[in-house]
Amino acid sequence: QVRLVESGGGSVQTGESLKLSCKFSGVDTRQNCIGWLRQGTGRRREEVAEINARGPEVRYAKGRFSISVDIGQNTVDLQMNDLRPGDSGTYLCAAGVKVLGSCLPWRYWGQGIEVTVSS
Repeated sequence: QVRLVESGGGSVQTGESLKLSCKFSGVDTRQNCIGWLRQGTGRRREEVAEINARGPEVRYAKGRFSISVDIGQNTVDLQMNDLRPGDSGTYLCAAGVKVLGSCLPWRYWGQGIEVTVSS
């Protein structure tokens, strides 16, 4: 059974950094990808980064964000730098099976964690 648990959210000021962690279990690291998505109030859900579950290849990372995997700890970290109010929202960790080069659709989801960036 796949389980994803996010941690590290909170409130920061504009320009500050924050690191989110996704602790995963039950994931087949040979076949799965792990991604971070976010959803702000009134906005569509948006993917911000994804990585092969066994690392180290980063498949995608948006702008000021970087993603990494620690196989020993079974965690995927999302490092977010120079944060802005538009980065506020619920951040979700997701896992998918890589098929024909794509991780979509995301099959498993964490509960989500809140990030608030104040100006």
